[in-house]
Amino acid sequence: MLLTENDIATKALDICFNIHTRYGPGLFESVYEEIFCYEWNKTGIPFKRQQGIALVHETIKMDVGFRADVILDSKVILELKSIEALADIHYKQVLTYLKLTHLKLALLVNINVVLLKNGIKRVANKL
Repeated sequence: MLLTENDIATKALDICFNIHTRYGPGLFESVYEEIFCYEWNKTGIPFKRQQGIALVHETIKMDVGFRADVILDSKVILELKSIEALADIHYKQVLTYLKLTHLKLALLVNINVVLLKNGIKRVANKL
């Protein structure tokens, strides 16, 4: 079964909500990422964690322009944060990631909030 970006995003957010319900805010981002990847692995849907993404500028190729937290099924970027509040720069950063990877959807999720729905930003690139 071929999953759409929206299908993948729904599954990812379900896992994020379950993690937030169980552990709440206050842990390191790396802890949330580890738990998320453990739970995502149970879905059987492929993913890459801490994937380095190359950047090409004219004739220069840099092996790692940025490192994506998690790329789900080669379709959706999940960028996890555990910070006081998301800023506009975080949104712009994720939009840049989408443009460089030619992907269409990213989820920017700040788990360090009282209500997780307030920490979720869906970022689309030509979707």
